[in-house]
Amino acid sequence: MGWRSKFVFVLIVYFAGFATAVYCLAPPPESTTISTSQKNVLGAKFRSDQFAKSVNTGIYKCIDLGKDAATRAAQVIREKMEEAQRQSKVE
Repeated sequence: MGWRSKFVFVLIVYFAGFATAVYCLAPPPESTTISTSQKNVLGAKFRSDQFAKSVNTGIYKCIDLGKDAATRAAQVIREKMEEAQRQSKVE
């Protein structure tokens, strides 16, 4: 898979995540029917808040995981570059 394909894939995943976050965090539409009881409305809002909080927690876990992976990748790349520099000086 070339870098262009990977870049397009990352963009698709990024915008899908962004759209999901907007959908989850957007307020629900106002109900025009009066037949719904307050208990059902409050219950739905509570479940929605819980879902938003769990998604938020998951997103921050993913961010932390990404930061750790980036740090490890940077360390490996740095080591490989130093090793290549040492080998070029020896030759």
